[in-house]
Amino acid sequence: MKLIIHGGFFSESSTNHETKVAKQNALEQIVKDSYAFLKTHSALETVVYAVSLLEDDELFNAGIGSQIQSDGKIRMSAAIMDGETQKMSGIINIEEVKNPVQIAQILMQYDDRVLGGSGATNFAREHGFESFSTEIPQRRAEYEAKLKALGTGTVGCVALDQNGKIAVATSTGGKGFEIPGRISDSATVAGNYANAICGVSLTGVGEDIVSNATAAKIVTRVTDGFTLQEAFTKTFNELKPYNGFAGAIAIDKEGNMFHQDSHPSMVFASFDGHNFEVFD
Repeated sequence: MKLIIHGGFFSESSTNHETKVAKQNALEQIVKDSYAFLKTHSALETVVYAVSLLEDDELFNAGIGSQIQSDGKIRMSAAIMDGETQKMSGIINIEEVKNPVQIAQILMQYDDRVLGGSGATNFAREHGFESFSTEIPQRRAEYEAKLKALGTGTVGCVALDQNGKIAVATSTGGKGFEIPGRISDSATVAGNYANAICGVSLTGVGEDIVSNATAAKIVTRVTDGFTLQEAFTKTFNELKPYNGFAGAIAIDKEGNMFHQDSHPSMVFASFDGHNFEVFD
């Protein structure tokens, strides 16, 4: 069993040491709690559990703590994918829910598995998800002061369970100050993709990630015989012509884990029951 998570990017120029340590501690607790959950649950259930914990922590830009768009509203996106069944479900630009990834999980049962805007929000209400404001004072202060953030905040998880099944989940609160209706990569196969061979979750600038079809490329290359490192190297090299901003985490069916970013530094943590790693 293996588990790896990410929580967007850490920038020395915009984040202080105390916040860095807080993120390291939070990621350690979440990855270890999620691994304990994985012992008795499937990979698909576990990635939803892990991403829900990340959404509940205001240190990360997903769920609570999501960025505010140019019209003053928060809209979030999330997706999950089951490597075994190749089913992906997601919600795009949903409003006023605490855990977008959990709505994506429910959508897995439906034929129409990707919903956006008011349709996604209405679906959440119909399934018992009450209205919940994910705004925190820090985001409102940034908005009021017109301080545009880096736009590289997303959370994600890839899990390999005891039955050898892979699943992935990704959730984002957006890049901040975007045009309402803007689509992120998180609920697309560019940012969230898995099959029976490999699973990948992305963070970074959504437009760059979509332009490169990053997650789908990595998974496809591993499926075609590349090692994880080879697949990452080739795919990240294809971001270079336009200075693409991305970070990715992955697990393959053999239990190999890998992570890479194009710009310093993606925050991540991994755990396999014995070995723990967190970003430095």
